[in-house]
Amino acid sequence: MAEILFIGVDIGGTKTSVSLGNEEGKILSKIQFSTRKEPKDVLSECYASIDQLLLTVDKQKVKALGISCGGPLDSKEGIIQSPPNLPLWNDIPVVRLFQQQTNIPSYLENDANACALAEWLWGSAKGCDSMIFLTFGTGLGAGLVLDGRLYRGKGCLAGEIGHWRMRDNGPLCYGKRGSWEGFCSGAGIRELYREKTNRSLSAKDVCILAEKGDKTALSVIETSARTLGQGLALLIDLLNPQCIVIGSIFSRSEKLFRGFMEEEIQKEALAQTANVCDVYTSALGENLGDMAALGIAMDRYTQKGKQV
Repeated sequence: MAEILFIGVDIGGTKTSVSLGNEEGKILSKIQFSTRKEPKDVLSECYASIDQLLLTVDKQKVKALGISCGGPLDSKEGIIQSPPNLPLWNDIPVVRLFQQQTNIPSYLENDANACALAEWLWGSAKGCDSMIFLTFGTGLGAGLVLDGRLYRGKGCLAGEIGHWRMRDNGPLCYGKRGSWEGFCSGAGIRELYREKTNRSLSAKDVCILAEKGDKTALSVIETSARTLGQGLALLIDLLNPQCIVIGSIFSRSEKLFRGFMEEEIQKEALAQTANVCDVYTSALGENLGDMAALGIAMDRYTQKGKQV
């Protein structure tokens, strides 16, 4: 059987990468560059990178192109709609532009959905029918794969769990005090620490202090971890997934979070749902963003084949 290849484009606020990969999730080659302010400049570099990667393979083997980007965006129409980290990207029809430039079927997803696909296809959730991916990075968002398919919702906004109110008060994140993102994100952890010390440290630095035994940092992490567990209990009871995969901060500092998180899940979730759901860290590590974009391409290509 001839090898099937995909192109993945991961557009981030600081860097953009263009990858060539196969069905096994192996990245065969990759080009990375800084994300310029002007969308046209970034797109031009993407086109040039794709052309360079295609010189190394038979273009007929490349079946789809996936674009991963932070929201808001419209995946059905293929339009990026002014994400906070890409302020000049106002209603950019990236799917149409990439298809016109490359003549390769192109697809767009928000980064949480894309990461869920990658972990489901090749990572910690491989073999699961239903799984949830939580970003737990700068912000908190979720990608949902339910009964073997990515779930987007009516307006492609499914998974905006960072907006859930978990407390009457708390750090202001996602436009709401007491939101889940206010307790379980880099921005939220930084604000929790600032409220206690009047010092502003990154979530990474707070975790480093906690690992060294700093009582204030440990208190902040406990608050975050327990709130993480309480939110996960809601997801577990609502969707009854086989597993939940958590990235970024949780993946890097699992030992700090897991105990408190699991205590809250056991306390708050139904035993029947909690006992069949495993919570994992991301298995794809630093390659997650690139494989997420490739996952979009492979998933859409596969789903299209099932409809034929």
